[in-house]
Amino acid sequence: MNKIEFQQKISEANKPVIIDFWATWCGPCMMTKPILDKLAKEYVDKVDFMPINADVSREVLEQFRVFGIPTVITFKNGKEVGRVTGAQTEKNYRSMFEALAEGREVKVPLTPFDRMLRLGAGTAIIMIGISTSNWLVAGIGGILIFMGIYDRCPLWSALTGMLKRK
Repeated sequence: MNKIEFQQKISEANKPVIIDFWATWCGPCMMTKPILDKLAKEYVDKVDFMPINADVSREVLEQFRVFGIPTVITFKNGKEVGRVTGAQTEKNYRSMFEALAEGREVKVPLTPFDRMLRLGAGTAIIMIGISTSNWLVAGIGGILIFMGIYDRCPLWSALTGMLKRK
């Protein structure tokens, strides 16, 4: 599929669209394919699902800056409204399908493991930065910790909500 065919399909869609960029040689893609196919059947009346082979549609990958697969991108009214790269759980993919079907904002929640990994690594990096008096490293650790809690931060939600409206 080339860029023009892709844009035409997205713009002519009467429902929100979920695109799965995958490849036959990609192990994580093969693990997520049955999950996405199952959800596509469940939400067939509310969401259009389009799997796109990354090896055949290079132009589309470049247009949407897809650098890793599997990547799932959601579109509403022809515009990208969500994206996730890497294999996800059925729960995360389901939340994307549900959000699109119900007209809500598409958000993929962090897994408890991802959250704890970010918090732990951030704390370790801050400690290294403080012990070596390297405040840049400590600041990077702080950013990493924030990446573990940003989705629960009301100030962040309010700020990003204001920016999206402008």
